[in-house]
Amino acid sequence: MKDYKKHFQIAAPPEEVYAALTNPATIQLWTGEKAEMSTEAGTEFSLWEDSIVGMNLEFEEGRKIVQQWYFGEDEAAPSIVTIILHPGRKGTDAELKHTNIPDEAYEDIVEGWNEQYFGALIDFYAA
Repeated sequence: MKDYKKHFQIAAPPEEVYAALTNPATIQLWTGEKAEMSTEAGTEFSLWEDSIVGMNLEFEEGRKIVQQWYFGEDEAAPSIVTIILHPGRKGTDAELKHTNIPDEAYEDIVEGWNEQYFGALIDFYAA
């Protein structure tokens, strides 16, 4: 199991970025895919046609998202994603921490965070 941490800068205020990460209609705008998402702890979510699925654990409006991502039945420890949003000079500074990523999925997950997830979000607000 591996962990991944990275900071991203997004050219939009934290409230907008939070909505882009939690509102199904807004998620669809920047991903091009339907999303199942709720800001209620204990609900399951699905992104990119079930490529990413898991459980929503905690939310702080406009500031924090904590989720458990599912990687299969035999997970030794939960894979937890924490995204913290801070106001930055150019919009939002997003702090990502993803723990307990299975070794065999690590490279794909890192690429997904950088290219498809935050990469697409950054491009969406840069346009």
